[in-house]
Amino acid sequence: MSASDDERLARATISLVTEPGDVRCLGLTRELGGVRFLEALREHADLRPELTAAAGRLAEVRPQQVLDRARRQGIRFVVPGDDEWPGSLDELGGTGALQARGEVPVGLWVRGPLRLDQLASALAVVGSRSSTTYGDQVAGELAAVVGRAGRPIVSGAAYGIDYAAHRGALSADAPTVAVLACGVDRAYPAAHRRLLDHLGTHHAVVSESPPGAAPFRIRFLARNRLIAALTRGTVVVEAKVRSGALNTAGWADRLHRVVMGTPGLVTSAASEGVHELLRAGGAALVTRGEDVLELLGTAGEYLTEPARGPAAPRDRLSIRAPQVLDAVPASSPAPTDSVALVAGLGAAEVDRLLAELSAEGFVERLPTGWRLGERAR
Repeated sequence: MSASDDERLARATISLVTEPGDVRCLGLTRELGGVRFLEALREHADLRPELTAAAGRLAEVRPQQVLDRARRQGIRFVVPGDDEWPGSLDELGGTGALQARGEVPVGLWVRGPLRLDQLASALAVVGSRSSTTYGDQVAGELAAVVGRAGRPIVSGAAYGIDYAAHRGALSADAPTVAVLACGVDRAYPAAHRRLLDHLGTHHAVVSESPPGAAPFRIRFLARNRLIAALTRGTVVVEAKVRSGALNTAGWADRLHRVVMGTPGLVTSAASEGVHELLRAGGAALVTRGEDVLELLGTAGEYLTEPARGPAAPRDRLSIRAPQVLDAVPASSPAPTDSVALVAGLGAAEVDRLLAELSAEGFVERLPTGWRLGERAR
């Protein structure tokens, strides 16, 4: 099933004349549909400043030409009503705005074979562009473990944590998607052209902005809500107090997705924003991919054992045996009565426990009494 040609053309037009995340225009498109909103834009453009600005650009755009050119470049325009449309994006409707951006996009421009409706179980990995070596390692390992479990990895292809996340997913042969703040035909940043070309050939590159659009600052804020909405959960790996990654986490929280954060050094400015998110209870603390899988999965799907030290021989002793063992001297032998006095137990019970400990090699009996054996040293 797919949307009608008229609806797709209308939404392509709206995509060309409005800014991504424009709450007023996108909200009306969601309520009226693309065709009816476009009619309203042409007939009642003077109702609101946002509509006037968008209507003023209608004469400049050629939506059918843009769609045709995009198709030749291997770019498709996915809209509500298409089988590929991810229903999770519809949850953006009516959730309000963050930093003046919000709402359901009119459509998404996609380059690459990976279908958007396959992202329901995906993980978003976001964080600082000026990441540390530690942050890159954590992001890469998280993405690899989660990707190896069959979950796609979504990020923004930026420097730092985003790049490490995509690389981690690719190392595990996992699907990975880059959501951009510019057109999917542009390489931003330019240094990541090879990565983006690879994703556009084998995975997917996605944007709310039409082909050719430049990466303006406000478009990054609009982009963040898509990363949160397309995925089941978001993990923040390194973020300063003022960070776009925290904006993504805010959207994930609004959409009732799982929000996670990885701790860094308490003195690290690169992790200060994550630490504040964790301190305020806005995110669950995760340190490895297995932690993420446990939070993303259904009840009982991924269960992890609490971190423990290696098992020690004493761990298998009965509850009173360690009490006796602690009372046995390390070098100078002591008689049973002396051990019992120090242990605070009866002599008969201590004599029995000493025999058991001796059989296990924890103590040894000498002519003058008991002392610790090699296994207890």
